[in-house]
Amino acid sequence: MTHSRPTIRELLDDNGLAPRRDLGQNFVTDPNTVRRIADLARVGPGDRVVEIGAGLGSLTLALAETGAEVTAVEVDSGVVPLLTEIVAECGNVTVVEADAMATDWFELLDPEVDGGWTLVANLPYNVGTPLVCDILDEVPHVQRILVMVQREVAERFAAAPRTSAYGAISVKAAFWGSARIVGHVPAAVFFPKPNVESALVEITRRTPPDIDPGPMFELVKKGFGQRRKMLRKSLAGIVTAEQFVAADVAETARPEELDVDAWVRLSSVVGPLPSSG
Repeated sequence: MTHSRPTIRELLDDNGLAPRRDLGQNFVTDPNTVRRIADLARVGPGDRVVEIGAGLGSLTLALAETGAEVTAVEVDSGVVPLLTEIVAECGNVTVVEADAMATDWFELLDPEVDGGWTLVANLPYNVGTPLVCDILDEVPHVQRILVMVQREVAERFAAAPRTSAYGAISVKAAFWGSARIVGHVPAAVFFPKPNVESALVEITRRTPPDIDPGPMFELVKKGFGQRRKMLRKSLAGIVTAEQFVAADVAETARPEELDVDAWVRLSSVVGPLPSSG
């Protein structure tokens, strides 16, 4: 069973609850939307799914219907008992009260699971970018990510070089995997209705380049810190003319012109950046 908008409102009202602005809560009320997300997740029996921000369980139930084993993470202690009650009849859902921004992912999700984990979530807009970046950087056993985020955030994750949305986040996503927008979600399916558009972005991991990502991401951040300037300006004092040549990167290029392979080459010849402290 999935919840229509009246049911969501009734659940909140009957339990003395309200969407919490501090947690960025916008509950999905449309059954077709959660079924669509579950279909896009491409999971089924034998698969392991972690859902962040399970809320009142609309998406949780749709994921459970696929037959996958679902770990539903929710930070709101007021909602957790109700969520637990809603999914009680599902034999394949485990509810965990935890803050996804502070949890130990290796403790929460077994890293030895065959095939790894799929992350599926309707993420609060204020945590979408840092949370996905943390998962990419630190949780390799999450092999696929399908998240609903603000449209502009989704576009940044999936952006190609030489486009306005392309930036440091795009390079990070391309380093770890392949990102693409797989759908758009109208504001009308949420309660409360947000003032921004949402989109579904999918990131599928790949074997990353054989390089320490930390220094590279620092270099990328420096470059995009002055994205309108040529790299010889934005990376002055960090990358020499000889290093640009060795990396086969034009020093007159701007950061948005470099794909992830070019950033990898540049970082390989530069090495760790000098400490700013």
